[in-house]
Amino acid sequence: MNTDWLRTTEGQEQIVATAIHDGHELRHEIADLIALSEAERLREEDPFTAVWTSVVGNQVVPSRSRFEVDLNRPRDRAVYIGPEDAWGLDVWKSEPSGTIVATSLEHYDHFYSEMHRLLTSLQDRYGRFVVLDLHTYNHRRGGPGAAADDPAANPEVNVGTGSLDGALWGPLVKRFMSDVREFDFLGRHLDVRENVKFEGGHLSRWVHENFPQSGCCLAIEFKKFFMDEWTGESQGEDMEAIPQALEATLPGLIESLEAMGAS
Repeated sequence: MNTDWLRTTEGQEQIVATAIHDGHELRHEIADLIALSEAERLREEDPFTAVWTSVVGNQVVPSRSRFEVDLNRPRDRAVYIGPEDAWGLDVWKSEPSGTIVATSLEHYDHFYSEMHRLLTSLQDRYGRFVVLDLHTYNHRRGGPGAAADDPAANPEVNVGTGSLDGALWGPLVKRFMSDVREFDFLGRHLDVRENVKFEGGHLSRWVHENFPQSGCCLAIEFKKFFMDEWTGESQGEDMEAIPQALEATLPGLIESLEAMGAS
């Protein structure tokens, strides 16, 4: 079901890709209240991830910004209010009214209702499924001319599995990470590690709580090595190679699901 802010596309495989922080749009009443520039908002959003969801047929992509409602946080923290909610940023010219917040939370509820419908359908059809929860993260927070953050603590690909049942899904996670790591990424191999920078957000936990035996959500964070995080501009071949790397993992994910008894 599509709305003016949420696009759901359904395919024929047991894998779904989401890009819940790709959106940049704001409702009119929020745009009038927001204190941040478009560039400031874009820096904390995940541009290009919506394009990457096209590697699979099942896609869930909201167009609204996380500064309207953050779908990767618990409901009671999904609307940023103070700087402590948003990396120290002063988000609002004046605090949003209860009515504005309530409307944002209606969008939040609709998203999770739609996810529950889609994932239940995949569970019924295939027995088990995987969610590729696609994100990006900043690594030059000191400014446009600052040195990049220490690579030892900032892998190019961070796979968040903190809420996952490792005993059940461990072999699938290992195969996925191996396939990304072994992909020929423009003549080199990506630095892929698990739970170094992030362990996954609310969407991952929600999937694992609601579909504990049938659903595996991989929170996949690409460091913004493929773009300039201060201008928002992509850097050519690196950005184009990322969906190719994701696509290369699909056979292994399907094999892993089949080995677990998925149809």
